[in-house]
Amino acid sequence: MAIIVNLDVMLARRKMSLTELSDRVGITMSNLSILKTGKAKAIRFETLEAICEVLDCQPGDILEFRPE
Repeated sequence: MAIIVNLDVMLARRKMSLTELSDRVGITMSNLSILKTGKAKAIRFETLEAICEVLDCQPGDILEFRPE
């Protein structure tokens, strides 16, 4: 896939666990895990906004485009 999800990188930079992010954003662990592993087919803007707010980052810090 040409869209790379760098959620694990941002979590490490913020020294935050996936469990803590899940609790603070209100998204299930399984859905965050699917997003983190790059298996998600879509993400709602409100979800992306909530993640960015909690991690104090921009959408571009989490999502990256790499041509195949």
